[in-house]
Amino acid sequence: LFITPLYTASAMMYVNNSSISVGSTQVNLSDLTAAQSLVETYMVILKTRGTLEEVIKEANLPYDYEQLSGMIEAGAVNSTEVFSISVTSASPEEAEKIANTIAELLPNRIADIVEGSSVRIVDYAVVPSKKTSPSLSKNTMLGAMLGFVLSCGVFTVLYLLDDVVHNEDYVRVTFDLPLLAVVPDLTEKNSKSNYYYYRDDSKSGKEETA
Repeated sequence: LFITPLYTASAMMYVNNSSISVGSTQVNLSDLTAAQSLVETYMVILKTRGTLEEVIKEANLPYDYEQLSGMIEAGAVNSTEVFSISVTSASPEEAEKIANTIAELLPNRIADIVEGSSVRIVDYAVVPSKKTSPSLSKNTMLGAMLGFVLSCGVFTVLYLLDDVVHNEDYVRVTFDLPLLAVVPDLTEKNSKSNYYYYRDDSKSGKEETA
């Protein structure tokens, strides 16, 4: 209840390899491997200080490099030449703004660093309508598991610290001593044992001893 809800907006981009044409059947494994390695290179460029400081300036964000870097995640989509840029923020509008700002600036940034590179926007980010965290079901499950572990720990400690003699079997098993006599519980009512018992009938004013 006290966790700030977070929203994630994602943009998708395509790494264009000059040796691969979309729709072409003349694609070999080396071409795909080269394009996928470019995806890894571009994601590294994305998280550099120069790129993110340019994003901060363009979008007029109240964050420094470290804070913005922690809000961004990037990765290839199903091991293809397409990669996604996901931005998580407490404001859905801010998440969408940052993701689209990165998508607009990244191609030029990559072109300045990698000669002959080409990155195209596949899909712009949209304002997310549902929060991505916290997860009610996940946190409930974690809370239940934590409560179970803590309860087991408390019961274990209480059991280990319990030095009260509860019955005659405890003496026999724990101390391996012969049992010479037992003091019965005279206040126990409806006892099925052969011990004497005491009953106090406060309503009738009578006391009985059997």
